Amino acid sequence: MVWQISPRLLKSEPLRRCGFPVCRAACCLYGVWVDMTEHDRILASAELVGSCLAPDHRESSTWFETVYETDPHTPSGEVIHTRVLESASHYGGSRCVFLREDSKCALQVAGELLSSDPWGLKPLYCILHPLDLDEEGRITLDETALLVEEAASCLVRTDEDIPLLMTFEPELRYFLGDDHYDQLLLSIN
Repeated sequence: MVWQISPRLLKSEPLRRCGFPVCRAACCLYGVWVDMTEHDRILASAELVGSCLAPDHRESSTWFETVYETDPHTPSGEVIHTRVLESASHYGGSRCVFLREDSKCALQVAGELLSSDPWGLKPLYCILHPLDLDEEGRITLDETALLVEEAASCLVRTDEDIPLLMTFEPELRYFLGDDHYDQLLLSIN
């Protein structure tokens, strides 16, 4: 896919990332929507992914809900949700089935083992977070007030304005490519 960004990401705002592991993966509270191509890629590596999970969650048939929904912003246009588990030890009392007790994602751990790419098995919406897609399918940051007010947020207010392009550099480089990212960065300096 050819990704574009919303104009908001060309601005500076008093925000920075929390810095994992401080948040203990609070973003995994509700699970995530997974495109069907991502779903198939995860299942193709089910043995490896399962080996990165606790024994009681290694069965791939328990990883996803059964209802599919349409999503025009994903490659297949169809998504399925990961299973959400009750978890007294996790922020909010629930967590994605792929979140491990050490606050690492089994998909990320497996991706690193498979190809040294931590995002190789991660779903689009996991890589994006706390970024999101706007109505036009552009990468954006919205609902900042909600994110910053959340006790375990991945965004924290700062005293100085920081270009959002720099705050989200790893994600934006991943989606846009180095050349496009560097051009955008030059346009704000």
